[in-house]
Amino acid sequence: MLDDLSTGKHTNLTHHAEHHDVRVVEGTILDERRVEELVAGCDRVFHLAAAVGVPHIIANPIGSILVNSRGTENVLTACARHERQILIASSSEVYGRGGRVPMHEDDDRILGSTRIHRWSYATAKALDEHLALAYATEGLAVVIVRYFNIYGPRMDPRGYGSVMANFLRQALAGAPVTVYGDGTQSRCFTYIDDCIDGTMRAMETPTARGEIFNIGNETTETSIADLARRVIAASGSRSEIVHETYESHFGPGFEDAPRRVPSGARGREFLGWTAQIGLDEGLRRTLESWSGGAG
Repeated sequence: MLDDLSTGKHTNLTHHAEHHDVRVVEGTILDERRVEELVAGCDRVFHLAAAVGVPHIIANPIGSILVNSRGTENVLTACARHERQILIASSSEVYGRGGRVPMHEDDDRILGSTRIHRWSYATAKALDEHLALAYATEGLAVVIVRYFNIYGPRMDPRGYGSVMANFLRQALAGAPVTVYGDGTQSRCFTYIDDCIDGTMRAMETPTARGEIFNIGNETTETSIADLARRVIAASGSRSEIVHETYESHFGPGFEDAPRRVPSGARGREFLGWTAQIGLDEGLRRTLESWSGGAG
C-alpha cells in the first residue's frame, strides 16, 4: 500500500500489519518511479489516493489538482505498461451542482465557474475518469466507482472536510455542531462496510470492466441539519447546533450542491450490489468504534 498519510495514520493498519497482511510504503503517487516499481510487483491496483475535502482543495488548489490528475496519470500509465487490472475511486463530486435526482452514472454534469476552486476537484476526478476510459479502449482492464459520503470507524477525526467526522468530533467534545447555510442541503451517507463490498464486487466482476458505478446508499438521503440532530442524539451529547454562512468558512463565492442522491440501478444490474446498512446503525457502529479509541 502506497500512502503519504496526509489524512491517515499508521495505527489504522496496526491490526493488519501484525499479521503481515499489509505492506505500507510511505510516499506519494506523484513519485513516478515509486509508482512504477509498486505496480510492477502486484497483480491488480486499487487506486484510492487523492487530495480530498473541500477545505483542503480550497486551501491548496495547485497541489490538489496535481495529485488528483498527474498522480492518477502515473498510476494508469504504470498499469497499462504492466497490464495490471485497476479500479479507480472517483467521487459524487463529478456530478457538480447536480441535475436530476437520483443521479445516474451517464447523466450530464453541471459545474460552477472555474473561478470557484471547489469545482477543481470535480474537474480533476472527471479527468481521471476520461483518462481511465481512454485506456480502457486500448485494452486496459479498468473499472470506476463513484463514492457518496463514505463514513465509519477510523475516519480521520480532523474531518478533512467530511461533515460526518466533523459533527461526530464536535458532538463528542460537547462543542457546538456547526451547520453551514440553512442545513437543507442533503447527502446520502454510505457506511464503510457497504463501500468495501461494492468496491470489491466492482473489481472482481468481469462484466464491470469499462463501466462506472455509483457506490452510495440511495435510501439514506438526509439533510445536513437533520444529520446534526441525529449525531447529537446518537452520541448522547448536549451540544447545540449553530449555523454559519459558507462564506465565513470557505470564502466568498462558495457554491454547494443542494442534493446528492445516487441511482443504484447499475450496481444492482452488474454487481448484484446494494447498500445494506442504514444511517442509524452506521452511526451506532461508528460511535462505538470511536469511543473504543479507534477513531
